[in-house]
Amino acid sequence: MQRFKATKVASFLGIFFNLFLFVIKFSVSFFTSSQAMMADAVNSLGDIFSSLMTLIGNKIASKPSDDDHNLGHGKAEYIYSLLISIVIIVVAVTLFKDSLESIFVKSNYIFSYMLIVVCLITIVVKLSLYFYTNKLSKSLNSLLLKANSKDHLYDAIITTINLLSIILTSFGIYFVDGLVGVLIALWILYSGLKIFKESYDVLMDKAIDDDTKYKVLEVVKKYKEVKKITHFNATPVGYKYQISFTIFVDGNMSTYESHDIANKIERELEKFEEIYLTVIHVNPI
Repeated sequence: MQRFKATKVASFLGIFFNLFLFVIKFSVSFFTSSQAMMADAVNSLGDIFSSLMTLIGNKIASKPSDDDHNLGHGKAEYIYSLLISIVIIVVAVTLFKDSLESIFVKSNYIFSYMLIVVCLITIVVKLSLYFYTNKLSKSLNSLLLKANSKDHLYDAIITTINLLSIILTSFGIYFVDGLVGVLIALWILYSGLKIFKESYDVLMDKAIDDDTKYKVLEVVKKYKEVKKITHFNATPVGYKYQISFTIFVDGNMSTYESHDIANKIERELEKFEEIYLTVIHVNPI
């Protein structure tokens, strides 16, 4: 529940501030015909959609397990992360096309100091959102919030580049406006593809990371009664993993004793934030 509430607050903050940024960016780009600022405005619109997907995905993922979903609804988080990435990719391709055309086709670009003011406001807001969301994503181990925090950081970097292009256009170097629009589009495309891959890997049951696997095995190896460990498997369940493996113990050990060892290991592994469920099979050796 704490995870859902924290993500809900982050999502609402993202929606509110991105809506504010979209309005001022779009208004200024409309009156100045700045392709780079228009690209930045559309990017903010995509961020609003991303925050909505984060909110909806997290709400579904926070539901407990039921008869139809024995392992909970955790993968909803990754489905919505995948949707976010697809939106980002589509926006990037569209912006790339429009920005490329603006380089070769003369536009009605008009320099205004309001362009600089909007950029500075955007950078401050986006960096603030990044630091807040990034800290939250680490504490909750949330891919959705991680995707959102990266998006905020990318936006701050993109707007900084946009600011530099605006300064150059004030000296009459107008083609740089379209060029920066192209660079922004490519950056957005890269971030979208990266989020897509991360979400896809989890939905396709990518194996647990080596560091977590090592920590799990180190816990098991502490028990001298365990002679051998085989058939280690890990399946993503939302932001956690269900793990299973076989341990071999002395064949002369009683069933009660061997299962007591397995239970102790399971209880110890339950303390891991990354572990949802542990299933241990015991074999004699």
